[in-house]
Amino acid sequence: MKPDTRDQSERIAADLRAQIMAGQIPPGAQLPSIPALAAKRGVSTTAVQTAWRILKAEGYLVSETGKGVFVRDRHQFTVNAAAYFDPAERGVKYKLLDVAEVTAPADVAAVLGEERAVLRRRLTLRQDEPVELSWSYYPVSLAAGTPLAGRGKIRGGAPQVLHDLGYPEREFVDRLSVRPPTTEEAEALDIPQGVPVLRQFRTVYSADERPVEVSVIIKPGHLYELSYRQSVSMDDRK
Repeated sequence: MKPDTRDQSERIAADLRAQIMAGQIPPGAQLPSIPALAAKRGVSTTAVQTAWRILKAEGYLVSETGKGVFVRDRHQFTVNAAAYFDPAERGVKYKLLDVAEVTAPADVAAVLGEERAVLRRRLTLRQDEPVELSWSYYPVSLAAGTPLAGRGKIRGGAPQVLHDLGYPEREFVDRLSVRPPTTEEAEALDIPQGVPVLRQFRTVYSADERPVEVSVIIKPGHLYELSYRQSVSMDDRK
């Protein structure tokens, strides 16, 4: 087993973050004073101050002048991985950033079976806070000349356009990975230093397993948890 070589402040922040996420330190709870926590862990007060600064930037802690430091009453967004944000959900808004015909990234082109794609790039906001960036690619052979290639708001969204074209969405497959954010992602989503992003590589299929959309969806790691539900039969256990 390799030793943890992170700074003391990063270790403290990691421990407190895990306890907050697990509910062991509930929302509204006051943390011990800096000297008390430093003495308990056998570290410097500077290490504790830095740890608190990290967690404040991530939204886990908040300072109240003259009172102390408290766990912020804010929870991670729990997102059903089997659905996009519901456009009708209160407080959720979309900002279309770009629409263009592009050469698709290699991994996208390999799935779509075409090098050229119509790209729709957008930013999702929740209570006016940026929470998600997405790049959605549609094969040019399918999307050219349709509302998907236009800059206007699409009534019913991409699923409605695909349905009208005779390619209704039947299923999708997600591949999930975690990595540091790019500069574009960090700036657009206001991601604190050191926080990774969740990357969803989503392929949407129509009938006969035809891929009709590939989306790369970026979520800040400190804001989200993904929820999955899978039915299990006794036959699956054999």
